[in-house]
Amino acid sequence: MSDVIRLLPDSVANQIAAGEVIQRPASVVKELVENAMDAGAGEILIHVKDAGKTLVQVTDNGCGMTPVDARMAFERHATSKIRDAGDLFAIRTMGFRGEALASIAAIADVELRTKRGEDEAGTYLRISATKVVTQEPAGCANGTTLQVKNLFFNVPARRKFLKSDGYELKNIITEVHRVALPNPEIAFQLYHNNTLLHDLPVAPLRKRISDIFGKSVHQALIPVESTTSLVTLSGYLGLPRYARKTMGEQFFFVNRRYMRHPWFHKAVMQAYEKLLPADTFPSYFLFLDVAPETIDINVHPTKTEIKFENENALWQILNAAVRESLGKHNVVPSIDFDQEGSIEIPLPPRPGTQIGMPLSAGNPGYNPFTPDREGPEEWDRERQNLRSWETLYSSGSQGDDSGGQAPEPEIPDPLQASAFDDKVLTFTGIRVLQLKRKYLVLPVKSGLMIIDQRRAQERILFERFLDILKADRVASQQILFPHTFELHAADAALLREVLPDMHALGFDIREFGKETFIIGGIPGILEAASPVDIITRLLEEFKNSPLDARARIREQVAVSLARASAMGYHETLRPEEMDQLVGRLFACSAPNYTADGRKVLTIIPLEEVEKLFGR
Repeated sequence: MSDVIRLLPDSVANQIAAGEVIQRPASVVKELVENAMDAGAGEILIHVKDAGKTLVQVTDNGCGMTPVDARMAFERHATSKIRDAGDLFAIRTMGFRGEALASIAAIADVELRTKRGEDEAGTYLRISATKVVTQEPAGCANGTTLQVKNLFFNVPARRKFLKSDGYELKNIITEVHRVALPNPEIAFQLYHNNTLLHDLPVAPLRKRISDIFGKSVHQALIPVESTTSLVTLSGYLGLPRYARKTMGEQFFFVNRRYMRHPWFHKAVMQAYEKLLPADTFPSYFLFLDVAPETIDINVHPTKTEIKFENENALWQILNAAVRESLGKHNVVPSIDFDQEGSIEIPLPPRPGTQIGMPLSAGNPGYNPFTPDREGPEEWDRERQNLRSWETLYSSGSQGDDSGGQAPEPEIPDPLQASAFDDKVLTFTGIRVLQLKRKYLVLPVKSGLMIIDQRRAQERILFERFLDILKADRVASQQILFPHTFELHAADAALLREVLPDMHALGFDIREFGKETFIIGGIPGILEAASPVDIITRLLEEFKNSPLDARARIREQVAVSLARASAMGYHETLRPEEMDQLVGRLFACSAPNYTADGRKVLTIIPLEEVEKLFGR
C-alpha cells in the first residue's frame, strides 16, 4: 500500500491560510494598514474601488524596504518581529506572524512599490497567485505602496459569498475606525471610488473621535481615567441620554490593539445600570495599557480576541472606573434639595422659648380592633364600598353565571389558515384590554389571545410599505422646516445605497455637503415626531440585518423602516386605537408573525385557563 500523507503545495497552503486571515476586503485593508503603522508611517492613504473587490491600495511614508526584504515579506511566516517563542509574550507591534502578505498574494494580484530614504532607487514587485511575475528597480517616493487587485479572482467560491458593495464598504470603514482611534498621532485618508470618505488629520484623541463619529459626539463624551499596578485605563464614555438602540460605538483597545471582549462589555453595562433607557447601549472608547507578558494575543488569526492573566481583577477595575467617572460628572442621579416638596428643616428656637408637645390630627379614641366602633370618615367610606362591591358591577338579573348579559360574539382563531378569509371583523373597545402598556388581550373562540402591540404595528407597516414599493407609488408629505443631520462615514455610505428606495417610499432626502443630509419630506402614511430619529433607527436596523442581495433590498427597506417606525412599548392606547390596531392586524396577509419571523400573537387555550382554577 502506497503512502497517502504528503505535504501540500505552498500555493494551496497559502490559500488555506488566506481563508483564516483574509475573509473579505476589509481584512486586506486591516492587514496592510497595520503593516504601514509598524513601518513607522505618519500618514496613511487608503484607496478602494468597488468596496475593495477591484482594488485596495495603501500608501504610507514609512521606512520602506530593501529589494531582499520586499521579496521575503511575501514568504509564509517571514517576520521582522519574532526571533524566538519568548518574543510572543512581549509584542507591542500590530503584525508579527508573517501570514498576511503571503495570504493576500495567494488570492489576488499584488503590486508593491517601496523605497528607503537612503536608497537612490526603489523596488517594484508584482505577484499573482503566489507566483512572482516581476521584480525590478523602480523610481518611487519614500515609503511603501501596496496594490491588491481582483481579490479572490482564483477562488470564485469565496468571491461569490461577498455581500453588497455597501455592506463590504461598511466593514472597511469599521476597520479604519479600529486602527485610527488608538493612533491619533497618525493621519489617515480613506477614498472610495475616488471620493474622500474620511480625512483624519493628526489630532488629540477626543478630536479624533469627533472627526470619525461626528461633531455631535463631542459634547456627549466624559473622560475616564484609572491607574493601578495591573492596568492603566483611559478613554471616554458616552452620556446615557445619547445611548443608541444598537451597538456600533463600543471600543476596547489593549496596548492600542482593538479587541472584542463580551465580559468586559458586561462590566461597562453594569456600571450604567438604571441609567440607560430600555434596550439601549452607551458609547465608550476605552484604552487598556497592560504589561505585554500578561496577555496572549496569539489566540485568533485576526488577533481580535485576547486572553488576560488577571481577567477577574481587570473586570472589577473597569467596572469601578466607569462608575467613578459617571459619578464625578454628575451622571448618576443625586438628591435635589431645591425641588418642590422637599423636607423643610425648622430653625432652632430662640433661647428661653418653651417647646410644646407636637399635635396629632388622628382620632385618639379610634381602636382598629373594635369593629363596631366609629373610625375616621375615610375608613367608614372604604368599609361601605367593600360591603356593597357587588352593586358596582351588577347588571341585569343574577340568576346565572353571565349576570344576565347577552353572550359575546366569538372572534375567529387567527391560527387557523381560513379563519379570516373573506370576512370583515368588527371589534369594540370594551372587548380589548391593554396589559402593562405592552400587550393587547382579548377573548377568542379557543381561549385568550395576547397580541404584542409593537410587533403588530410592525407587521401592519411592513405590508403597507411593501405595497408602496411594489407599486412605485410616491406619497410624500413635505416638511415646513427641513431637518438637517450629520452621519459618520459608515452610516452615510449605507444611506447613499438605499436612497433610491427611500425616495420610492416617499422620503425626500438629499445630500447637503460632506456626510450631511437634509430631509425635506416624509411618507404621508408615516406619523413620526422626528424624521431624523426615523432615519437614524432605520440605519441601525440595517446594521443588524445587512443586505444580502440587491434583489431583496426593497423588502429589507420595508422591514427595517417598519421596525424603526413602529410605536414603542409602554404607550397607552385608547379603546378606539386598540380596535383599529387589531382590525388592521387581522387584515394583513400573515398576522401571526412579523416580516423577520418574530411572533406577533399567541393564544392561551381555554383548558389552560381552567387549569389555573383547578378545574
